[in-house]
Amino acid sequence: MKHWLCVGICWLATVVSIAQAALIEDVVQIPVEVADEFNRKHQQTITVTIFRDDVREKSPFLVLNHGRAGTPEERLKLGRARYTVNSQHFVARGFTVFVPTRMGYGVSGGPEMEDTGACNNRNYPRGFEAAAVQTLAVLNYAKSLPYVDGSRGLLVGQSFGGATSIALAAKNLDGVKGAINFAGGSGGNPIGRPENPCSPASLARTYAEYGKAAKTPTQWLYSENDKYWGKQLPREWFEGFVKQGGDAQFVQLPPNGKDGHSSFTANPAAWKPHVEMFLKLLGFAD
Repeated sequence: MKHWLCVGICWLATVVSIAQAALIEDVVQIPVEVADEFNRKHQQTITVTIFRDDVREKSPFLVLNHGRAGTPEERLKLGRARYTVNSQHFVARGFTVFVPTRMGYGVSGGPEMEDTGACNNRNYPRGFEAAAVQTLAVLNYAKSLPYVDGSRGLLVGQSFGGATSIALAAKNLDGVKGAINFAGGSGGNPIGRPENPCSPASLARTYAEYGKAAKTPTQWLYSENDKYWGKQLPREWFEGFVKQGGDAQFVQLPPNGKDGHSSFTANPAAWKPHVEMFLKLLGFAD
């Protein structure tokens, strides 16, 4: 009886302690090397923001990739990628969160490495691979830290970053238990080409190729009124991925405002229950 009472009290104390934990934000520079379309190697450091709490001695990792703005000027305006509110949510869920600002964006600067060519002839794998290579460098760094459990973690991304998570899922990386794709894709223009992204068939083929290799469980979340891709294309991409053998579940999020593409940050109440179920399926507990 005393034993169970102690367990109950200790568990309660732990929950209270975690609830009162302080959020720690660190900024580090990580070296990366990325090949361009001519296979020339470009080396530099990128800025990575790390969020964790001050309670857990060791936490699973989560790498969160940002999207891609349409112009170089907008990409430089990114500053330092943080996703503070979302990152704080995942820290509370038990993760140490790594948010890279990739090459060609914001404070990291450097050359453009994710360009995929003309709108009518996009080479999407090239762009996603450039982002994936940088993410691998972040993963290796994360696994070297004493407060990170390198044997288990998660990949998450928004828009271009979401597609990058699927590209990484196809690599079946050690320790990566799952990948979450929020509104993933590329080539969208909600004003000039609403719901009609560049070279959609090329993107469909890209996702299908990833499906042939991917054994890592994935979750795909898209809003009904995503003005970048529309409602139908994401389902076609998902179905092509699964048809080729990819492990995935699709979540249709409700409309949000005039453009649901930003539901990851603008409508967390819609996606959190679905992500929570996915995390439990992967074995992540509070």
